[in-house]
Amino acid sequence: MDSSVTSTDTTVSAFVPAPASPYQGDIARYWDQEARPVNLRLGDVDGLYHHHYGIGDVDLAALGDSGDAAYDKRLVAELHRLESAQAEVLLDHLGTIGRDDLLVDAGCGRGGSMVMAHQRFGCSVEGLTLSAKQADFGNRRAHELGIEDRVHSRVCNMLDMPFETGQAAGSWNNESSMYVDLEDLFAEHSRVLRVGGRYVTITGCWNPRYGQPSKWVSQINAHFECNIHSRREYLRAMADNRLVPQAVIDLTPDTLPYWELRATSSLVTGIEEAFINSYKDGSFQYVLIAADRV
Repeated sequence: MDSSVTSTDTTVSAFVPAPASPYQGDIARYWDQEARPVNLRLGDVDGLYHHHYGIGDVDLAALGDSGDAAYDKRLVAELHRLESAQAEVLLDHLGTIGRDDLLVDAGCGRGGSMVMAHQRFGCSVEGLTLSAKQADFGNRRAHELGIEDRVHSRVCNMLDMPFETGQAAGSWNNESSMYVDLEDLFAEHSRVLRVGGRYVTITGCWNPRYGQPSKWVSQINAHFECNIHSRREYLRAMADNRLVPQAVIDLTPDTLPYWELRATSSLVTGIEEAFINSYKDGSFQYVLIAADRV
């Protein structure tokens, strides 16, 4: 990690547009004030700051002896590896992207996935966030990597994207769609994507087969001040907005090891039990949906 990047995250943008609704104002304030060690310490491992969870098997050999003084540092590095593996899977599903293409990260957080997308495809990546603090952090990191001409975050409502119709080759929401109405969200992704462009989301959603959101899902909503949708709502809203799913993948078994490891770490936030229990009882699912704009 570049030593000039710190986790203090104190600067704010000179211009911050007014939120479209009181709720969006609440969300902007929430993320402007957020400074959880679980997000910052994991990003400090290699300078990729994510705001999502991990997938894949835990590398027990990399963790080593739990009684070792350096064990917690290795555990944090392993959690971060699983986070980056999740982002790689999302990028895998974007299809063929050229250097001259534009990708859009709707709900970009501090920009880790955007950096990974540019490093993989060489393309331009625009990120949208309601948080001025997050946008500044991501732009500082892009500048220090020397990619600020290709990777840029801005304070913007993802339901009103500042792009021309058909401008984007691909777009995604990585654990950010629970903050908006899905019909409005997918209408806007459909507008900015070119015909044949690819949209991908990885998200937690409640399982319609459970009947209604469980108490665990309600706890997650309260913790993050969000509104988790059902899997059925995602598919219905995509169909309404010319987004045709090409892949629907249940990642629940793949994310459970991340949560079980995180629950043993020094970075617990108190929400780990709700995720683990809801994944195990089937009331909550972690899914990837990739859809083409037709």
